[in-house]
Amino acid sequence: MATWSSRGLRGSVLEEMINRTNEKYKEQKLALIQKVPTPITPIKIDQETRHITLAYFDQKSTVDYIGVIQGIPVCFDAKETADMTFALQNVHPHQVDFMKRFEEQDGIAFFLIYYSKEDFFYYLPLRHFLPFWERAENGGRKSFRFDELDKTYILPHHSNSAVMVPYLELINKDLTEREAAD
Repeated sequence: MATWSSRGLRGSVLEEMINRTNEKYKEQKLALIQKVPTPITPIKIDQETRHITLAYFDQKSTVDYIGVIQGIPVCFDAKETADMTFALQNVHPHQVDFMKRFEEQDGIAFFLIYYSKEDFFYYLPLRHFLPFWERAENGGRKSFRFDELDKTYILPHHSNSAVMVPYLELINKDLTEREAAD
């Protein structure tokens, strides 16, 4: 059983940026995306602050976010790396299985990867991710390098914009490519 400790708040800044983006998209009536809560059982609670300091995960989570954009079901997982190499151990088989099944139901599944050292986001469609996953499953590299990715899926940097992680622009690109492939 996995445990969680409050000292390990990695990804909380990333999560906050995505949550603010999703709020903005909701206000603009462009999308309705929800953070999927991870079910936990608290073990230790700091009595002064009433914060959970130790907990167990109740079950495996699927993806971080799920919702609908202009009538299209979407799900995605947010990941962060300080390196220009992304370790596939950061993605779990049950997540990949869920995303595949989601797309079988005509949804769009993708990863938002934040390359923190270089300060940019990358939109990775599931169909672009799967060859790396299959390569690892077949005994190949257990990671992928940034130079293996399609650079046209780098999110535009909108430092002045209220939309911190403008992934809708890349969903449109993703949809256009899917239609062209059909």
